[in-house]
Amino acid sequence: MAKDAKQEKTYTRLEDLAGKHGTTHARKRVGRGSGSGHGKTSARGMKGAQSRSGYSRKTGFEGGQMPLQRRLPKRGFNNIFAKDFSEVNVGRLENFETGATLDTDVLRAAGFVRKVSRDGVKILGAGKIAKALHLKVQGCTASARKKVEGAGGSIEIVALPKAGPKKASE
Repeated sequence: MAKDAKQEKTYTRLEDLAGKHGTTHARKRVGRGSGSGHGKTSARGMKGAQSRSGYSRKTGFEGGQMPLQRRLPKRGFNNIFAKDFSEVNVGRLENFETGATLDTDVLRAAGFVRKVSRDGVKILGAGKIAKALHLKVQGCTASARKKVEGAGGSIEIVALPKAGPKKASE
């Protein structure tokens, strides 16, 4: 047999796709009388919370058994008053020029602080410094203050500026 010159193209449409036999089931129609097979109690059983309207199971509920989150022991302590600083060691500040004034914005722009933490920047005493720098930060250790002031610089403890409401760009 010769093929027709005008052969009709067939496309698979989304509504023509079907899963394998047994992968799909008809929706359970409840509350439609005894002829539906789900009559009287509408497939909810006789009594109990799940048979009543408005029921929702609590997260972690295990049918009255002690839930996993209550069976496991509590561990550790979370101090809600702990300070959270971004830390910079004194030895890393050698890269700046003598007499420079450094604050959180300058340290962040220079890449010494990736993200300014909730309580600001704190200078730690690891390393050596020989340049006189003027620091305006939110905290410092005693050894860091001693090294900076020994090099002729100064450390001023300032409050972290509060971020104001964001302005809509015009």
